Amino acid sequence: MPRRLLLLAASLALLAGCATAPRPAATTAGACPACPVCPAPGAAPVCPPAGAQLPPPPAAKPLQPARWEDLPGWGEDDLGAAWPAFLQSCKGLVGKKEWPLWRPACDEAQALGSKPDNGSLRRFFESRFQPYLLTNPEGTVEGMITGYYEPLLKGSRKPTGPGRYAVLGVPDDLLTIDLSELYPDLKNYRLRGRLLGNKVVPYWSRAELMAREDSLKARTLLWVDDPIELFFLQIQGSGRVRLPDGSIVRLGYADQNGHPYQSIGRVLIERGELKPEQASMQGIQAWARANPAKVNDLLNANPSYVFFRELDLPASEGPIGALGVPLTPERSIAIDPRSTPLGAPVFLAASHPNSSKPLRRLVLAQDTGGAIKGVVRADYFWGYGAEAGALAGRMKQTGQMWVLLPPGLGPR
Repeated sequence: MPRRLLLLAASLALLAGCATAPRPAATTAGACPACPVCPAPGAAPVCPPAGAQLPPPPAAKPLQPARWEDLPGWGEDDLGAAWPAFLQSCKGLVGKKEWPLWRPACDEAQALGSKPDNGSLRRFFESRFQPYLLTNPEGTVEGMITGYYEPLLKGSRKPTGPGRYAVLGVPDDLLTIDLSELYPDLKNYRLRGRLLGNKVVPYWSRAELMAREDSLKARTLLWVDDPIELFFLQIQGSGRVRLPDGSIVRLGYADQNGHPYQSIGRVLIERGELKPEQASMQGIQAWARANPAKVNDLLNANPSYVFFRELDLPASEGPIGALGVPLTPERSIAIDPRSTPLGAPVFLAASHPNSSKPLRRLVLAQDTGGAIKGVVRADYFWGYGAEAGALAGRMKQTGQMWVLLPPGLGPR
């Protein structure tokens, strides 16, 4: 074997797991202790030099084939509660590039009707889909499951009285650049910026936008009476605003300024203002009420800013998620679309907020979020109102996820 190939074989084998073993003493030809690699029968073992810096092992594949019996609680879940959300996913997938792979399952779903029995639904999913265990790059299979909801704020159409914090629509000078036609691997990425002469530069950060708020009055949709509530509206991505006459305005995510999301809870912990166990949504709100003079500085520590649009939706429907369909309380989740396809069924195995009570059920990947990054990562939609907000604010659980994919959409 040529020397270069011999060294390559040795290096690859070392990457497989012997880099941390001590360098052994000389051995008889052909003997193979724990660390050395035997490139050929009878050849001397090859060991890494003492203190050698080796490359990290390759990342684990994000989707690992699984069996239905691997899904804890799959046989006990009320699949009928997830069925309306699945039918909504089918509507959102029509026209997408992957639609031909989803269509056979969605056509059969339509034929089953709106209220099939649980046995029929279980046979449907087990015959039409293959489960895959979502796996982090380092090979772990657990991740963080948080919660979100649709809040209710008080506001007005004019900046009178207490309603003086602007809810902004998309500014005219915001550029959103989609690179997917040129670079298909970047289909889940968007560039945001603005023109400065003939150059595209980053768009204004939150602090810069607040300093320029007067120039953005033409894009103001509403004024609300609480800056911290407006901030959490941006984190949730949708909400409702009650006007002085009692009418309700529905708001939904329209765009974002392109800056990365920074957790203000983490900022408060780093500044010594809160302990980690206090940094829930409710804890941050309480801190803001007690420290009104520090609120703007805290909010500006997060450079990300979300712009909204008004939605014409019935009060009974959930907000519109990234898939373009209404979210279903307790059956829709936000995911990172780089690893979990939008619209896909996902079996979630976690626990209820601040509890060991199991939360194991079929949900649908119908939304995304600036803070939802990673393979085993989800934001669980609790619904609308104060009770949903209380649950969402306390939820920071560990969980596992299995994505269900039709033939042809799994890893190759």
